[in-house]
Amino acid sequence: MIPRTAYLNQLIAHRNQKIIKVVTGVRRCGKSTLLSLYQDYLKNSGVTDEQIISINLEDMMYEELLNYKALYRYVKDRLCENQFTYVFIDEVQNCESFEKAVDSLFIQEKVDLYITGSNAYMLSGELATLLSGRYITIDMLPLSFREYSQAVSESEKTLPEKFNDYLHLGSFPHVALLERSVAMITPYMEGIYNTILIKDVAQREGIRDVSVLESVIKTLASGIGSPVSIKKIADTLSSGGRKISVNTVDNYVRALTDSFIFYRVDRYDIKGRQHLKTLGKYYIVDTGMRQILLSQGSPDIGHLIENVVYLELRRRGYRVNIGKLAQQEVDFVASGPEGRMYYQVAASVLDESTLRRELEPLEKIDDNYPKFLLTLDEIGSGSDHSGIRQLNLLAWLLQINR
Repeated sequence: MIPRTAYLNQLIAHRNQKIIKVVTGVRRCGKSTLLSLYQDYLKNSGVTDEQIISINLEDMMYEELLNYKALYRYVKDRLCENQFTYVFIDEVQNCESFEKAVDSLFIQEKVDLYITGSNAYMLSGELATLLSGRYITIDMLPLSFREYSQAVSESEKTLPEKFNDYLHLGSFPHVALLERSVAMITPYMEGIYNTILIKDVAQREGIRDVSVLESVIKTLASGIGSPVSIKKIADTLSSGGRKISVNTVDNYVRALTDSFIFYRVDRYDIKGRQHLKTLGKYYIVDTGMRQILLSQGSPDIGHLIENVVYLELRRRGYRVNIGKLAQQEVDFVASGPEGRMYYQVAASVLDESTLRRELEPLEKIDDNYPKFLLTLDEIGSGSDHSGIRQLNLLAWLLQINR
């Protein structure tokens, strides 16, 4: 198993606290593995097997627990007396009205409860109402480049070659363990995509015409890093003979973000200090999946690395927006407990005119928050452009101080 140290440490930090730990993320990003790693940690710290109840609601072994009353009774009958019982329910959204079982288990004495799900919808309904203020979410993503590099450390490939694989073959944990070739990885990635498409989107939303849904997915995938108009998507599909309303496209896009295939990023007016709700951008959870969707994708390395940076900022706990500055744009405004940071992302700025174009928006920001330019260039990495620090992207992803 690939260690997911950052996520594991979050679970450890909340151990035995009277709060439900909800791990969310796209299918096959490693949620079940994370729970297994945490259970190993608990056992190594003295917790007995009897104190751990682990249920995977995608396993037919637990099919009878897809009823919330049966799920509650199963767990309740196995709780330990006078000591903590650690309860893990994987893919909890498969149990109808699961929130009732979760709520009842939560109020039991000495129950430490962990649940996972592959759809954000589960946190937008009755569960959120019942458990308001009583749960935390850990939003899990596929492997970071740092985790991926560690997983393939025995490979003889150079670091840039590994990054190329990471971009084009994908960052799902199992991909790093397969022989890194298109022939080996493509069927696995197609399986993930089809499962998400059917189980997490089409079935849940009652979508019958899956081909139209796929057209929406491919439109978003081809336009990562570009402003998206829902109306324009609807008009484009309709003009191509696929009549679809703006509301339907909007519902499809929401379902895709709920299933963690795409993430919407809103714009932020840097001068006006306000969030804007129009013409947001969408980034895909894994650039390798984009390659599958677009028949090995497009060669637009700029938008691919922009996608990688967005996901990495999320992994590091930042709230991320697109920066609007008059008629110009800053790729990312990242906000966290320590303040704000600004990022521009470019494949290369060795050309002087490209360098000036990338620096100009950052130079116009009149506050003193840190500003960074991330590129694949080795030359110039660590340079300071009047307070704007240029960093090599791979070193930044690996968190190497340069």
